Amino acid sequence: MSAPLTILRRDLGLLMPGGSGGGILPLLFFLAVAMLYPFAVGPDAQLLARTGGGVIWVAALLAAILPLDRLVRDDLEAGVFDQLALRGISEELSMATRLVAHWLAFAPLLLLATFPAAALMGLQGETTRTLLLGLLAGTPGLAAVGLTVAALSATLRGGAALAGIMVIPLSVPILIFGAGALARPDPSALLLTAAISLGLCAVAPFAAGAALRAAREV
Repeated sequence: MSAPLTILRRDLGLLMPGGSGGGILPLLFFLAVAMLYPFAVGPDAQLLARTGGGVIWVAALLAAILPLDRLVRDDLEAGVFDQLALRGISEELSMATRLVAHWLAFAPLLLLATFPAAALMGLQGETTRTLLLGLLAGTPGLAAVGLTVAALSATLRGGAALAGIMVIPLSVPILIFGAGALARPDPSALLLTAAISLGLCAVAPFAAGAALRAAREV
């Protein structure tokens, strides 16, 4: 088995639900928000349908933030990335596989959980479809932002809290176009969401890799 696949398999074992990374927490948080929001706003079906999609997007963002404190920090402290570098595996490759593992650990389950969440919000079939497509296009970007911020804050005191503060404003463009697609019938907002997400995924391994090298020199 090639080195990237071996690393990806290890990362998935850490981040998936049941692993030491606590991968089930984002899903539980997402479902909790979806269940509590209808109780908070009351039984107004029109209000739920009008605002439910945006709430699901915010819940997806916050769920993606939960695993950030252990996404990079634990392996950095344990010297895992140093060992990989000694074996000729660059930080950029390590972060690219970690990005894929991070997305696989939370996004597919979150997309499945969108169906009951949309039902609780009273969203119609076409709105649910648009919501799913938006999340499918946007969650890789959320994962890329999260990984970059996790690498930048891994060596800082209070890095977990700082990571959450940094991720939210950096994710605003994805939320604007992803949630905005629910209010308009044309696919331009979804395409912009996918374009932003793709750009973030292209940049994230290099930015996170540079952060790892800087942390090693401290």
